[in-house]
Amino acid sequence: MGREFIDLFDEWAKDYDSTVEGHDEQYKDVFLNYELILQEVVNRSNEVVLEFGCGTGNLTKKLLDAKKKVYSIEPSEMMRQKAKEKLGKDVSIQDGDFLTFPIPNELVDTIVSTYAFHHLTDEEKEKAVGIYGSLLRSGGKIVFADTAFIDQLAKDQMIIDAKEKGFMRLAEDLETEYYTTHQVLRDIFEKHQFRVSFTQMNSFVWLMEAVKE
Repeated sequence: MGREFIDLFDEWAKDYDSTVEGHDEQYKDVFLNYELILQEVVNRSNEVVLEFGCGTGNLTKKLLDAKKKVYSIEPSEMMRQKAKEKLGKDVSIQDGDFLTFPIPNELVDTIVSTYAFHHLTDEEKEKAVGIYGSLLRSGGKIVFADTAFIDQLAKDQMIIDAKEKGFMRLAEDLETEYYTTHQVLRDIFEKHQFRVSFTQMNSFVWLMEAVKE
């Protein structure tokens, strides 16, 4: 459920913001338009937001600046520390993951995440969306931005391209983490009565907006 990556998150916490700013050449294209991607998630969010994988708090800050009420979930202790340094200790950031998390005491109308849903297997993704469907009323939203692929051929070609550029860390990431396809994601969302649309944000990242029917 993504917790197998916690050691990686803890180690990455100190350099995460540098990476998303484009200073790691291998991941520069993954984080292209990063600020725009975060802002688009905010723009599509309603008023009470449950955020998964807040990391160092970059999306959290934009949501708070937009006057959203935010409940943030992050499994990495080091990432939570970095986020609280950035946002202040009064911000609600709790230990949890996509499947096991403290449920807010008020109705949530939007569930958001950026660059994190791929840490779940397809089976775990389906389980997670089922949980979110039980939390959201009709018209509630899931707004996720993450790397995904139109089909398996597109994913395979991206791995080949990464290797040809000598980006072996990126290629290994694409081969070993649980990046999936549009059709798999569409099937998951529709199974749980969501209407989903995909908007491409860069060559890797798609914004997925799923509205509960």
